[in-house]
Amino acid sequence: MLIRQESVDSKTALKDLPGISPLASANLVLVFGSIKRFNEGKLQGFLKSRYPTAQVVGCTTSGEISPNGVFDDSIQITAIQWEKTVQRVAQTKMSGMQSSFEAAAGLAKQLKADTLRTVLVISDGLNVNGSELLKGFQSVLGDIPIVGGLAGDGGAFVKTLQLYNDTVSDNLVIAVGLYGNALITASGALGGWKPYGPPRTVTKSEKNVVFEMDGKPALPLYRMYIGEAFSKGLPGTGLKFPLAVIEEGKRDVEKIRTLLAIDTKNNSLTFAGNVEEGETVRLCQTNHDRLVDGAGAAANLVMDGLSANKTNQTGLALCVSCVGRKGVMAELVGDEIKLVQQILGPQTSLTGFYSYGELAPRPNTTDSVLHNQTMTIGYLSENLLA
Repeated sequence: MLIRQESVDSKTALKDLPGISPLASANLVLVFGSIKRFNEGKLQGFLKSRYPTAQVVGCTTSGEISPNGVFDDSIQITAIQWEKTVQRVAQTKMSGMQSSFEAAAGLAKQLKADTLRTVLVISDGLNVNGSELLKGFQSVLGDIPIVGGLAGDGGAFVKTLQLYNDTVSDNLVIAVGLYGNALITASGALGGWKPYGPPRTVTKSEKNVVFEMDGKPALPLYRMYIGEAFSKGLPGTGLKFPLAVIEEGKRDVEKIRTLLAIDTKNNSLTFAGNVEEGETVRLCQTNHDRLVDGAGAAANLVMDGLSANKTNQTGLALCVSCVGRKGVMAELVGDEIKLVQQILGPQTSLTGFYSYGELAPRPNTTDSVLHNQTMTIGYLSENLLA
């Protein structure tokens, strides 16, 4: 596995990169950047000429992750050349949020094979139900690990864009299937959020829209807990007050839901993933140190998962963290990336983005779920002796 990375910061352009591609023979190129950068129009052609044999996939973000920290309004390019692993890329354009399950199931059918080991997913961040998207993949693939995330647009919540070879568009779902026994994978996902306030039972919901909690309209109840000052900034300020789904028998909070939208007419809350009727929820809050500790714990889960494969070989960590975490940590957001890099080691290249939803298995399982407000890490490497 060969990895080469290129970075274009907010003050430079694609043309400022060296004239020669660092890995022209790459099979896969991951690209993460801002809405402004993806709208420049020359991105697709530039990348295809620079990496002529690669499948190029990526998305817009609410912050780009690199080994050097977190950037805004940049382009982060990671070129990968597999030596023994086989890849297959599929993509589709959704007709709307209601088609999330069907879109994913269709992609999964294209990728399904006995040798499939993991799937990387990059999706539109606003016109999708992330929970239904995962259910669609899992209806065909079973418990194959799925990692990735939902695109961002800098926290504007207006429009996200996805990149697939020559196409830049919204409403795309892109899936990369990776095959063969040479592939080494591991994952980690933890948040660092602390529930507060009394538990509430969801008494009326429809997939990712919550209408009532404890028989009371959801929006006024939510506003009461976050206070008048934060209520004025909804839905954006809701990033700092996600819902924790309290699962029976779980010591730690493993499932968190980010607020995406409010409906004052129906007094409802729309979240990035499903919140089922009968589930118990609590509001969450956090601070910088808890979030950084959560990211470090996610990286340690990756190291634990590698066990016998924990060597100094080249690896890639796809880090997808939530825009809500970035909002809390502000200018110190790079601290969580520094800690992840420190734990995974210099032989592991980091890439990724701040998102509107993160896809990764629960800790110590292959059961992938939609996370919100979580640092998720999908680790990839190759065993060339396999």
